[in-house]
Amino acid sequence: MGKFWSNALAALAIGAFFAGAARAETPVIKIAALEGGTVNWELDTIRHYGLDAAEGFTLEVTPVAGKSGSSVALEAGAVDAIVNDWVWVARMRAQGQDYRFIPYSKSVGGLMVRPEAGISGLADLKGKKIGIAGGPLDKSWLILRAYAARDGFDLAAETEQVFGAPPLIMQAALSGEVDAAINFWHFMAKMEAAGMQTLLPVAEASQALGLDPETPLLGYVLPGKLVEENPDLVAGFARASRAAKEMLANDPAAFERLRPMMNAKSEAQFEALKAGYVAGIPAATPVDEAAAAKMLALMAELGGADLVGADPTLPSGTFLSF
Repeated sequence: MGKFWSNALAALAIGAFFAGAARAETPVIKIAALEGGTVNWELDTIRHYGLDAAEGFTLEVTPVAGKSGSSVALEAGAVDAIVNDWVWVARMRAQGQDYRFIPYSKSVGGLMVRPEAGISGLADLKGKKIGIAGGPLDKSWLILRAYAARDGFDLAAETEQVFGAPPLIMQAALSGEVDAAINFWHFMAKMEAAGMQTLLPVAEASQALGLDPETPLLGYVLPGKLVEENPDLVAGFARASRAAKEMLANDPAAFERLRPMMNAKSEAQFEALKAGYVAGIPAATPVDEAAAAKMLALMAELGGADLVGADPTLPSGTFLSF
């Protein structure tokens, strides 16, 4: 081998070494995300446009099959962050597990009916069958029950409930197997595109109960140790998340790129999903902790210890703001 090639190979080897060292020094944030979940739209936007690199970190996404899988991964230290609601974070903190919450979305579901069902108010649901995504402790269901109770209507006692996964509840509602349905916002968007109507949004019921509908329910959950030891890294992630939201809210091409992963069956579904996501972007301001504490107290009243744990008060330090 000639001297030229020897020197060239040596230079390449040195370059590769330093490039590898640089990559190794770049911090990584690993997030477990529900496979097919809407959070992937934001995470994919961060990665595609290099919003993570711009903040000096690399984002890695680990798909999980269910909500419990992400919680297990976080507790085991296999990932740095998951998506969950702050009520869960408050419960974990009350139990001594130091998790923190960065707001992601204020989107909540609602109660939907078919136009031909002849249901124009909650009282019309008496004796009817309601499909509910999730279980008896679903927060949207609890809020709607509290709203109905103001008028002396026991929604749980006066109706038959069918609990199930969001796609199954959507199909049951569209087919008429249930008379009304409570579902997550992105399934509501698809149901609306198929002709169903919202009888009562959870946000409206929340406001009527004196709660703040601007309080973001979902967010990124991170260990407190990570926040304390790497505050700049966590702040950079929060900025990347906000930048992705701004891009999706203002650049039609950013959402168009995501169309294949949005599972929209029609243009109407696609537009409804876009609108729903943008409507759920929380304000870039600190969470109103007094409003959150009020909501937690209501959740404790309706869901008890099974939902919020033994302590219904909001632990300090639950919410992060940057």
